Amino acid sequence: MRTLMPWTRMTGTEMERVLNRFLEGKLEEQSAAGVDWAPSMDVSETKDSLIAKLEVPAMDPKDIQISLQVNLLTIKGEKRQEQEEKEEHYHRVERTYGMFARSVRLPVTVDGSKVVASFKNGLLTITLPKTPTSKGTTIPIKAE
Repeated sequence: MRTLMPWTRMTGTEMERVLNRFLEGKLEEQSAAGVDWAPSMDVSETKDSLIAKLEVPAMDPKDIQISLQVNLLTIKGEKRQEQEEKEEHYHRVERTYGMFARSVRLPVTVDGSKVVASFKNGLLTITLPKTPTSKGTTIPIKAE
C-alpha cells in the first residue's frame, strides 16, 4: 500500500518544494527520474545572446555537463556530499546533495559552435550567441 502513496515517504521540506514548484508552474521543468534537487536558474536575453545563470555552490565544474540540442539547453550534474568524519555528529542537515538536471527550451535559435560557459564563485554562466536570423531586422519606415 505504501508504494501506491509515494508522498508518505517525503519529508516536510521535500513536500514543500514540490508544492512550491507546482504553485509556481515549474513542475514540468523538473525531470522525473533520478533528480534529487535543482539549482536555481535565470535566463535573460540581450540583443546578441541568451544568458543562462545557475547557482551551483560547493560544486566542481568537472561535475557539470552542458548540452545543446536544437533549442533545448540541458545542464546536468551531481553535487557530492562531503565525507562524514567519524568524530562528527550532525545536529542539523539542510544542504541538498545528489544529481540534478535542468532543461529549458530556448525562445530563439542560437549558434551552438559559439556557446561559452564560465564558472566563478558557485555561479555557472552560459552565454548562447543568437544566430543572425534570430536577431531579427529593423525595417525603416519611409515618410512621403
